[in-house]
Amino acid sequence: MILQKPFPGKEIALQKLQRYCAFQERCHQEVRQKLYELSVYGDLQEEIVAELISENFLNEERFARTYARGKFRTRSWGRIRIQQELKQRKVSEYCIRKGMEEIEEEEYLKALQKIIAKKQAELAGEEEFAARQKTAQYAMRKGFESELIWAILRE
Repeated sequence: MILQKPFPGKEIALQKLQRYCAFQERCHQEVRQKLYELSVYGDLQEEIVAELISENFLNEERFARTYARGKFRTRSWGRIRIQQELKQRKVSEYCIRKGMEEIEEEEYLKALQKIIAKKQAELAGEEEFAARQKTAQYAMRKGFESELIWAILRE
């Protein structure tokens, strides 16, 4: 038998979610999951989400921009990986495009060059072809576009 937590009440749930959203940017899916964990379902869940949006605690475009900027700068993820992660969080295509605007082209290429240089230095003793393959695969796993990777590797 699974024990279900008692429903906390709309005001308490709203306060908890306001704190949850104030702590860091959240997407709609994360907020709905948190409400589910609090045993809030259906129309009440939608009311709380709508209230969080109207009070500007929840803004998916702001989340997408912050997420893209953060993952690019801290984890050196490429556009492909960031877009996949945002899609997995059910962020709209419009917001994903807005998030991608946060990554400047020049900064993006510099980050890719840095990743490639670092990986090539790690693989210095290996045969050239194998080292290039491993470097390209590493950069692709980070989410960078293969055309850009190979253009830099050819230089």
